[in-house]
Amino acid sequence: MNRKIQAGFTLVELIVVIVILGILAAVALPKFMGLEREARVAALKSMGGTIQSAAQMAHGVCMAQNCANGSTINMEGVSVVFASQYPNNASIRNLVQSTEGFTGTNNTFTKAGATTTNCWVRYNQATIAAGVITPPTLTYHNIVMSAGTEASINTDLHTQC
Repeated sequence: MNRKIQAGFTLVELIVVIVILGILAAVALPKFMGLEREARVAALKSMGGTIQSAAQMAHGVCMAQNCANGSTINMEGVSVVFASQYPNNASIRNLVQSTEGFTGTNNTFTKAGATTTNCWVRYNQATIAAGVITPPTLTYHNIVMSAGTEASINTDLHTQC
């Protein structure tokens, strides 16, 4: 008597595998859903760092050329107007190499695809009072970045982005 050996899975084995995959998907899906928001927040904070770095580099060029308040310097083909030795609000966008994924005008960069229109970072040009220059600051949805506000900014951006 010849018996054929059949290879394959039984219906019970297939159902067990489908149930296991369903359980894994139910546990993992919420984790992956939160990653979009995290990515938008990270992109926004990265843009803030890019803006700050661009301002600092332009400040170095201004200091090296001993520029005056209101001076215009051509940097790699773009004109940058300086206020208190830092780029002014209208010029900062010229210094950012890529604004892909962001909208906005002049000194405000809004993250495209955010859940609200409040997912933005704004460059606030430097000021001078009584001969003392206050360096530029960044504002993330109405909270100015400083040493004590980072946690508040992170919490706010997680609801706005």
